Amino acid sequence: MELTEGDTVAVERTFTAEDVRAFTEVSGDRGDHHLEPDEQGRLLVHGLLTATLATEIGGSYDVLARTMEYQFRRPVYTGETVRCVAEFTTVERREDGRTEVAADLRFTRTDDEMVVLTGGFDGVVAE
Repeated sequence: MELTEGDTVAVERTFTAEDVRAFTEVSGDRGDHHLEPDEQGRLLVHGLLTATLATEIGGSYDVLARTMEYQFRRPVYTGETVRCVAEFTTVERREDGRTEVAADLRFTRTDDEMVVLTGGFDGVVAE
């Protein structure tokens, strides 16, 4: 897939209790706030689990990230669907065949359009 500056790419995911439990095991983050359901029976989704939506976008373009930066704005709970939109702000072809990229990220809950996470990444695409 060919990228140009200004391109936007989006992915969505509905987080499940199974996702949270699996991420708890992988990350070792066993904070009670991720393990104990709230009064509605939901688990709090790890911030970095929510941020994996950006890695799905980067992975689809074979981006080797150099930096990833996030600002966690609001909590996400199991059962909620989050949409991540990446806007590519830099796409520069290098002489060595690689492409430098940078993107701004915006994560929103799809039911109320509340921003839950913002950030960005930069890296290189090996071609």
